[in-house]
Amino acid sequence: MADSVQKVLFVNSEMEPYLPQSPIASLCRQLPQGIQERRKEIRAFMPKYGCINERKNQLHEVIRLSGMNIIIADVDRPLVIKVASISSARIQVYFIDNEDYFRRKQIYRDEEGKYFADNGERAIFYARGVLETVKKLRWAPDVIHCHGWISHVLPLYLKKAYKDDPVFSGAKVVLSLYDDTPDEPFADGFGKTVLFGGIKPKDVPLSEKAGGMELAQLAAQYSDGIILGSPDVDPRLVQACKDLGKPMLPFDAAALADGTYMDQYNAFYDSLL
Repeated sequence: MADSVQKVLFVNSEMEPYLPQSPIASLCRQLPQGIQERRKEIRAFMPKYGCINERKNQLHEVIRLSGMNIIIADVDRPLVIKVASISSARIQVYFIDNEDYFRRKQIYRDEEGKYFADNGERAIFYARGVLETVKKLRWAPDVIHCHGWISHVLPLYLKKAYKDDPVFSGAKVVLSLYDDTPDEPFADGFGKTVLFGGIKPKDVPLSEKAGGMELAQLAAQYSDGIILGSPDVDPRLVQACKDLGKPMLPFDAAALADGTYMDQYNAFYDSLL
């Protein structure tokens, strides 16, 4: 095991059974179990959206992990950590919560379909919340696997703001890309709001009206390996990733259908060491 990955952190945008079935939610439910069955230690995170029924899913707050504040745009935001168990898979799922960002019943858009103006800040809070919680757990992952656009700030933070932290100093980032990249721009000045922990503007080449495509390209820039998790990833994004020359696992519909993708992903993790 010395030459293979032993600990994998899954940073998910969605996950069954907490959100309705979707290709991302299904994969993010099955993959951690499959990797755990391949004798790797895993942790799984997702945002605690307001539509998640806490009583039904038996979520409870982890007091020893909660209590931190995360400052975004000069405002202190309390970080609340909750946890639930998928008993059939022996998996614990950690939830990142904050009343301002994640208590609304909708996920990324309001009832009229309008994109939330603070989605960029929510992605920042999620990335920092995950990293700070893992620090408190004192659990050093070998690989951090990001799924879904709201996880796309994390590769930047890991490689720039947390690179000297002993918990993360050896971690590799795998970025799974899907067809969920939002077209709408984040709030003006997102590129400045994302600056944190010594990150310089030159480290964040985002335009004033940056949206999901630019953020995905930034995430790819700071990742060690890229997986195409959907057949419909924007071709411009795929080409940008190819131009980076990073290790890339192509989309494989047959492997996803028969479950052999778990062995592919497992081998991909190990190849990055």
